[in-house]
Amino acid sequence: MPTGIADVVSFRGEPPAPTVDFPRPERLVRGNPARTTWDWYTDPTERVFAGEWACEPGAWRIEVPANQVEVCTLLHGRVRLSDDTGASVEHGPGETFVVPAGFHGTWDTLEALKKTYVIVLL
Repeated sequence: MPTGIADVVSFRGEPPAPTVDFPRPERLVRGNPARTTWDWYTDPTERVFAGEWACEPGAWRIEVPANQVEVCTLLHGRVRLSDDTGASVEHGPGETFVVPAGFHGTWDTLEALKKTYVIVLL
């Protein structure tokens, strides 16, 4: 079914109500950072999600499902992603990166950050 301009979602204006959560205790590496999510968009099939996410400094283990890919753009702050071999990469403001399906490692928020995200379930 065709869609029109009324279906385009802009991340401006009054944001949706946020949700706040914390990493599961068994996954914590450092701190206990509050994570705030503003879900701006979910497609009708519930396989594509987009929004904004903010996080306080802290680190935890992540295990991305084999059927999920996430594209992130940092608006501000810094993050270090490390895989299970110990290899790591840092990202800062204005940088975009993809967390691939099946990624296992550590998400370490080095400086309070805010990002936009798109999650696709394959």
